[in-house]
Amino acid sequence: MTNLYENWKAFALASAVFAALTAIFGKIGVSNMDSNFATLIRTVVILFFISGILYFSGFQIASAKEVTSRQVLFLVISGICTGASWLCYYRALKLGPASQVAPIDKLSVALAILMAWIFLGEKMTWNLAIGALLILSGTLVILR
Repeated sequence: MTNLYENWKAFALASAVFAALTAIFGKIGVSNMDSNFATLIRTVVILFFISGILYFSGFQIASAKEVTSRQVLFLVISGICTGASWLCYYRALKLGPASQVAPIDKLSVALAILMAWIFLGEKMTWNLAIGALLILSGTLVILR
């Protein structure tokens, strides 16, 4: 049996809880503020937070030497996509209700399933396909 620190499902669930809290706190925080500036504040906080985690976990710079240029390239692209997502998300939160912005944002789950199948060659099972369609259907119901 794996410990909690090795359980990907526990981390995925925690991610969902924190993402929900992000919508609530973000909606409150972005009121009467430029959404891009709100994203900057969030990003600076994340930079310090992650830096602290690396420092206190004993991260060794030597392990960074094992990273390939291909890995760095894809992480940079991922970072750009994250930044674009955050800018759009905070603008949407500023303009719309969190109860509708968050479900639309979570269409990313269905899109990730589709893109993983197309670009990464991951297996598309009936459960994944039905789950993605249910996410899409649920979002459409919420938006009506």
